[in-house]
Amino acid sequence: MAKKLVIKVTAGADAPERCSQAFTVAAVAVASGVEVSLWLTGESVWFALPGRAAEFELPHAAPLPELIDGIRAGGGAITVCTQCAARRDIEQKDLIEGAGIAGAQLFVSEIMPDDVQALVY
Repeated sequence: MAKKLVIKVTAGADAPERCSQAFTVAAVAVASGVEVSLWLTGESVWFALPGRAAEFELPHAAPLPELIDGIRAGGGAITVCTQCAARRDIEQKDLIEGAGIAGAQLFVSEIMPDDVQALVY
Protein backbone atom coordinates (compact mmCIF):
# COMPACT_ATOMS: atom_id res chain seq x y z
CA MET A 1 0.00 0.00 0.00
CA ALA A 2 1.31 3.46 -0.87
CA LYS A 3 2.10 5.90 1.89
CA LYS A 4 0.47 9.30 2.14
CA LEU A 5 2.66 12.35 2.72
CA VAL A 6 1.38 15.18 4.90
CA ILE A 7 3.53 18.31 4.81
CA LYS A 8 3.03 21.23 7.18
CA VAL A 9 4.60 24.52 6.07
CA THR A 10 5.21 26.86 9.01
CA ALA A 11 7.09 29.57 7.09
CA GLY A 12 6.40 31.95 4.24
CA ALA A 13 8.43 34.79 2.82
CA ASP A 14 9.90 35.21 6.33
CA ALA A 15 11.95 32.01 5.79
CA PRO A 16 12.03 31.61 2.00
CA GLU A 17 14.32 28.59 1.75
CA ARG A 18 12.32 26.53 4.22
CA CYS A 19 9.08 27.58 2.55
CA SER A 20 10.31 26.78 -0.95
CA GLN A 21 11.63 23.40 0.16
CA ALA A 22 8.23 22.39 1.53
CA PHE A 23 6.41 23.30 -1.69
CA THR A 24 9.13 21.64 -3.78
CA VAL A 25 8.93 18.37 -1.84
CA ALA A 26 5.13 18.40 -2.09
CA ALA A 27 5.21 19.00 -5.86
CA VAL A 28 7.86 16.31 -6.46
CA ALA A 29 5.93 13.82 -4.33
CA VAL A 30 2.69 14.48 -6.23
CA ALA A 31 4.54 14.16 -9.55
CA SER A 32 5.91 10.82 -8.29
CA GLY A 33 2.42 9.51 -7.65
CA VAL A 34 2.37 10.02 -3.89
CA GLU A 35 -0.85 11.18 -2.23
CA VAL A 36 -0.02 14.59 -0.71
CA SER A 37 -1.75 16.84 1.77
CA LEU A 38 -0.07 20.24 2.12
CA TRP A 39 -0.95 22.27 5.22
CA LEU A 40 -0.23 25.99 5.22
CA THR A 41 0.29 27.60 8.63
CA GLY A 42 1.75 30.88 9.83
CA GLU A 43 2.96 33.17 7.07
CA SER A 44 2.63 30.46 4.41
CA VAL A 45 -1.16 30.87 4.44
CA TRP A 46 -0.78 33.95 2.24
CA PHE A 47 0.20 31.68 -0.67
CA ALA A 48 -3.34 30.23 -0.71
CA LEU A 49 -4.64 33.60 -1.93
CA PRO A 50 -4.77 34.31 -5.67
CA GLY A 51 -1.63 36.07 -6.94
CA ARG A 52 0.30 35.94 -3.67
CA ALA A 53 2.58 33.08 -4.70
CA ALA A 54 3.69 35.10 -7.73
CA GLU A 55 5.16 37.68 -5.36
CA PHE A 56 7.50 35.07 -3.82
CA GLU A 57 11.00 34.95 -5.25
CA LEU A 58 13.95 32.77 -4.33
CA PRO A 59 16.99 32.45 -6.60
CA HIS A 60 17.60 28.98 -8.03
CA ALA A 61 14.18 27.73 -6.85
CA ALA A 62 11.16 26.71 -8.88
CA PRO A 63 8.52 29.44 -9.03
CA LEU A 64 5.96 28.95 -6.30
CA PRO A 65 2.95 29.32 -8.64
CA GLU A 66 4.27 26.44 -10.76
CA LEU A 67 4.76 24.26 -7.69
CA ILE A 68 1.24 25.02 -6.45
CA ASP A 69 -0.22 24.32 -9.88
CA GLY A 70 1.62 20.99 -9.97
CA ILE A 71 0.36 20.04 -6.53
CA ARG A 72 -3.24 20.85 -7.43
CA ALA A 73 -3.05 19.28 -10.91
CA GLY A 74 -1.74 16.04 -9.39
CA GLY A 75 -4.57 15.80 -6.91
CA GLY A 76 -2.70 17.13 -3.90
CA ALA A 77 -4.76 18.76 -1.17
CA ILE A 78 -3.94 22.26 0.09
CA THR A 79 -5.33 23.20 3.48
CA VAL A 80 -5.01 26.46 5.39
CA CYS A 81 -4.94 26.37 9.19
CA THR A 82 -8.22 27.66 10.66
CA GLN A 83 -6.61 29.81 13.35
CA CYS A 84 -3.93 31.15 11.01
CA ALA A 85 -6.57 32.16 8.49
CA ALA A 86 -8.71 33.82 11.16
CA ARG A 87 -5.77 35.84 12.48
CA ARG A 88 -5.27 37.21 8.96
CA ASP A 89 -8.98 37.73 8.18
CA ILE A 90 -8.80 35.09 5.43
CA GLU A 91 -12.00 33.26 4.57
CA GLN A 92 -12.76 30.30 2.31
CA LYS A 93 -14.02 32.64 -0.42
CA ASP A 94 -10.58 34.31 -0.52
CA LEU A 95 -8.62 31.13 -1.35
CA ILE A 96 -7.34 29.76 -4.63
CA GLU A 97 -9.44 27.08 -6.26
CA GLY A 98 -9.14 23.74 -4.53
CA ALA A 99 -7.74 25.04 -1.23
CA GLY A 100 -9.66 24.69 1.99
CA ILE A 101 -9.58 25.78 5.60
CA ALA A 102 -9.47 23.23 8.44
CA GLY A 103 -8.20 22.86 11.96
CA ALA A 104 -6.01 20.68 14.11
CA GLN A 105 -8.59 17.89 14.37
CA LEU A 106 -8.33 17.17 10.63
CA PHE A 107 -4.54 17.54 10.68
CA VAL A 108 -4.23 15.01 13.51
CA SER A 109 -6.60 12.58 11.79
CA GLU A 110 -4.47 12.80 8.63
CA ILE A 111 -1.12 12.15 10.30
CA MET A 112 -2.04 9.33 12.70
CA PRO A 113 -2.53 6.34 10.36
CA ASP A 114 0.43 3.97 10.03
CA ASP A 115 0.68 4.50 6.28
CA VAL A 116 1.31 8.26 6.61
CA GLN A 117 4.60 10.16 6.69
CA ALA A 118 4.41 13.66 8.14
CA LEU A 119 7.00 16.38 7.52
CA VAL A 120 7.14 19.84 9.03
CA TYR A 121 9.05 22.71 7.43
